[in-house]
Amino acid sequence: MERMAWIARDNERVNVGNGFGRFDASARAERVSSVVANAFLGRVFRTMALGLAVTGGVAAAVASSPALLQTLVLNRGVLMLLVIAQFVTVLAFTGLANRVSAGVAAAMFFGYAALTGVTFSTILLVYTGASIAGTFFITAGAFAGLAAYGAVTKRSLDGLGSFLFMGLIGLVLASLVNLFLGSPAIYWLTTFMGVVVFTGLAAYDTAKLKQLAATADVSGERGRKLELQGALMLYLDFINLFLMLLRLFGDRRRD
Repeated sequence: MERMAWIARDNERVNVGNGFGRFDASARAERVSSVVANAFLGRVFRTMALGLAVTGGVAAAVASSPALLQTLVLNRGVLMLLVIAQFVTVLAFTGLANRVSAGVAAAMFFGYAALTGVTFSTILLVYTGASIAGTFFITAGAFAGLAAYGAVTKRSLDGLGSFLFMGLIGLVLASLVNLFLGSPAIYWLTTFMGVVVFTGLAAYDTAKLKQLAATADVSGERGRKLELQGALMLYLDFINLFLMLLRLFGDRRRD
């Protein structure tokens, strides 16, 4: 599981006049802040959607080539190298996104999306195309609803974030242990745990991104890099939720 998080807060206060003048200025500032935050979230979701499109396009292209698929399936070393490359790319992005140019950060994000597409192509050998498509639309609908809640809620989700972080650690550890045990019980436990964790993260991360946009400068080069970081967070939430739901609803091929 790859995840990243950051906190950026710059408190700004508006102090103009007295009485109704102060109220009107505060209301205008709040409206402006909301417009900026919504515009930022829109850019984040568009970038995330482009990343998903790259993943889907690459997966379809690789799946259409029997030779490439055979290389991935029969040569586990190649597949393992791709997984390691994904992990390294996320770590590099997390550590370097604020220090490199927005163009380089974008290349790393879309490079990761492409690598994910290559590894995802093997899913088409396990599940039917109809069940993959159906699960994708289920994931998209659920994710959209959860993200919308995170974008409009006035409640603080900080307590939920701590719970989800602990759940994510437990999920990773249980999944690693089950690589050696191969227990069906642990498999289904991690599946249901993953659905809970990543549905919660979809709402939590959206709320944190909106809060970030309302309290930090999200314009220019810096804003573009923050946009890419947010897109990667939501992309990972979506991808992992999709995988967990595919375990539940996916129809395995019988041939």
